[in-house]
Amino acid sequence: MTESSFTLITTDGKARRGQVHTAHGTVNTPAFMPVGTAGTVKAMLPESVAATGAEILLGNTYHLMLRPGAERVAALGGLHKFMNWPKAILTDSGGFQVMSLSDLRKISEQGVEFRSHIDGRKHMLTPESSTQIQDLLDSNITMCFDECTPFPATTDQAAQSMRLSMRWAQRSRDAFRRRPGYLQFGIMQGGIYEHLRKESAEALIGIGFEGYAIGGLAIGEGQQEMFRILDFCPDFLPEDRPRYLMGVGRPADIVGAVNRGVDMFDCVMPTRAGRTGAAFTRFGELNMRNARHAVDPRPIDPDCTCPACSSYSRGYIHHLNKSKEIVGAMLLTWHNLHYYQELMQGLRQAIEAGQLADFIAKFHEDQARGDLPPL
Repeated sequence: MTESSFTLITTDGKARRGQVHTAHGTVNTPAFMPVGTAGTVKAMLPESVAATGAEILLGNTYHLMLRPGAERVAALGGLHKFMNWPKAILTDSGGFQVMSLSDLRKISEQGVEFRSHIDGRKHMLTPESSTQIQDLLDSNITMCFDECTPFPATTDQAAQSMRLSMRWAQRSRDAFRRRPGYLQFGIMQGGIYEHLRKESAEALIGIGFEGYAIGGLAIGEGQQEMFRILDFCPDFLPEDRPRYLMGVGRPADIVGAVNRGVDMFDCVMPTRAGRTGAAFTRFGELNMRNARHAVDPRPIDPDCTCPACSSYSRGYIHHLNKSKEIVGAMLLTWHNLHYYQELMQGLRQAIEAGQLADFIAKFHEDQARGDLPPL
């Protein structure tokens, strides 16, 4: 790792304001990564995603290896050129998708044998092949291959799963091709158990990565338990490396995790919600299919500058969603991603100003207030 891969600019309590430097640009943290699983953020053009303020996207090894294939993406210039995204890309290793989407999984020390959810063909994903696929994709941040420990899990189950992931982490690191502007993150596992999380962190630090992720959360344990675990997990990780909480989450989850020392996030929530008629706002989540919006001439949020709010009424967006028109999903997805990026910008500014506690208090006050009253 070069000295410039991560810069810690300032802190406010445990919260951190930093920058991750990659070959495809700098990512300001705390950062939210829109999910572009199969080489596209659903219902969005890449230019539209960039307009929200996003500086990094997430792609996925499992989906891209199955379709169109990593070799084809490489032949067409790599994932940045393939999907017309010149900024940074992080790729998930495929471990979670193998466990959650594939049929007939067979886990061994070597890796995971599985059948594709697309055509039923048999595949084998190992730490080495996952790392090689991410290299072919030209990912800026490669994730090591791991087993996502199920929830709930006993101490013994969590320990066995975590230690397998740590052995895979070493193999992932050995297979990683090091070059300037390209990073690899290790993934901490250990379930809900503090001593296992600490053991996992120590193993990963011993291997040595450019950044560290906290895996195995947001899989059913609930926000209170997740926050309990995040009260200690980030403290086990180096201060001079970025920290990434995988698969999280709702706005309140992100705010709470930033306050506990996490730098990077990804989640399908804003894009999935946009395709199902939901809008995230400063005053909570709105169901735009609800009849009360049908004749409302106001925007979703009068203070929001996204295209959905600056040019269209709630009544129109309600109509689009009830009619199942594609542009309804596009406008709500754009709005949600804009809101998430605006939230991250607010968190960064609050940390820089040493006013994070005030920002968080206002965030919760606004969320509790609920939707803006009708005219």
